[in-house]
Amino acid sequence: MPRKKGRKPRDKKRKKPSTDVLSGAERHLVTRFSYGLTKDLVRDVRRRGADAWFAEQLSPGKVGDAPGQEVDGWWPSLGRSPLDLWQRTQSEVEPGWMVMEDYMRRALVRRVRSRRQVLEVMTELWENHFHVPVAADGVFTHRVAYGDAIRSRALGRFSDLLFTVVTHPAMGIYLDNATSTASRPNENLGRELLELHTVGRGLFSEADVKDSARILTGWRVDVWKTFAASYSPEDHATGPVTVMGFSDPNRSADGRELTRRYTDHLAHHPATAKRVARRLAVKFVRDEPPQALVDQLARVYLQHDTAIVPVLKALVASPVFKASRGTKVRDPAEDVVATYRALGVKLRRPATQDSAAEAILWQTDGLGGRPFSWSRPDGAPITNAAWASAGRMAASFGMHWAMAGGWWPSKDVSYRSARSWLPGKSVRFDDLVDHLAERILFRPASKQLLKACCQATGLRPGTKITKSHELVEWGMPRLLATLLDSPAHMTR
Repeated sequence: MPRKKGRKPRDKKRKKPSTDVLSGAERHLVTRFSYGLTKDLVRDVRRRGADAWFAEQLSPGKVGDAPGQEVDGWWPSLGRSPLDLWQRTQSEVEPGWMVMEDYMRRALVRRVRSRRQVLEVMTELWENHFHVPVAADGVFTHRVAYGDAIRSRALGRFSDLLFTVVTHPAMGIYLDNATSTASRPNENLGRELLELHTVGRGLFSEADVKDSARILTGWRVDVWKTFAASYSPEDHATGPVTVMGFSDPNRSADGRELTRRYTDHLAHHPATAKRVARRLAVKFVRDEPPQALVDQLARVYLQHDTAIVPVLKALVASPVFKASRGTKVRDPAEDVVATYRALGVKLRRPATQDSAAEAILWQTDGLGGRPFSWSRPDGAPITNAAWASAGRMAASFGMHWAMAGGWWPSKDVSYRSARSWLPGKSVRFDDLVDHLAERILFRPASKQLLKACCQATGLRPGTKITKSHELVEWGMPRLLATLLDSPAHMTR
């Protein structure tokens, strides 16, 4: 009896597993702690194992990163001093907002190219936790150095990171500590340090906020003039202070050591330990992590003197993490970056305003997620509900479509040709879908994905595809976009 057209023969041999496919557990670990899989990343994980890859990533200095470091020189103004940036703005040579857009671009392109994926992920997490919006008045003068300072401590001790960000000129300018004085202490940073950065709401009093602000006086910036940062003993408010169990006579006019003791106390507070643990669990496990996991991670955090690496190790070793596959939606920036990585798109140094390394920011903006631009000091949300709206999904589909066709961005960038996606001169459509799933999603195609691809292209599973087939001639973007629109790509 003749076989029905388009149906696979029952005795069709299963093809050998691809060298580009990861196990479910490996894929889960690597996608949670990277901005998306690439051919090189997957082969590295296949060669050494996901656990070995992750362990090396936790010591980023051991990971060579020429592609990521090359990006540092693409936008020269990111290396300028605060005074130089301010003078260029005042003379209308280069406004600060343009410098900040370049800072956002550098971050996005780094995420596409860098081999230090865990470092980039953790840097973004902490820049979001200790949020300083790039659009805040005057912040552009110190914002690049602020991000770099966070990157250098992103996998270190939280206590060191906390002191660094609290005393940084960018944070001081944003939350007005740069102009806070003994006679007129400004409470903005003192309050947010408690509410957002450490112990959280409901655990401190207004008296705590006032003394917190007094402790932080003296860290100054010459705003609207030279933007030079300094410590001013005459502006430090002396006298006894008490905050959340921290007490000090505060006799010295030089309060820098006092600030360090205070931030160390807050970093080691049990409430801070739980907030840090919960943030990591929400980011890397699921939106509502079990309290038992949060408590476990908080204990590890305190047992290791606020070191972050042991907490991350405990997190990925937990059964809850292992059971949380497919539960986190990619936010707009993660989606854009992951799409570049999945399609193997190569970005080059921008030569014009239309270059892809410039346009990547507009792509992210079009999805509603400009990096570091959340208007409030609490940082952008990291839960699914914020990024799973119909409007956002439609915007993502449009971005996927444009990139699947290589239509935009189109300058200083290289896309794979339609023919290069074919595994041979002739292939069945269902085998092509499976091949593309392994090359773009790095997993075999599901029945649902094959069905979606058939519907998107109007082709049957058994259709023979050659290099001259209309799918290759003009229809490949529709097929590639279907893979990118799938839950497998839209989640991490």
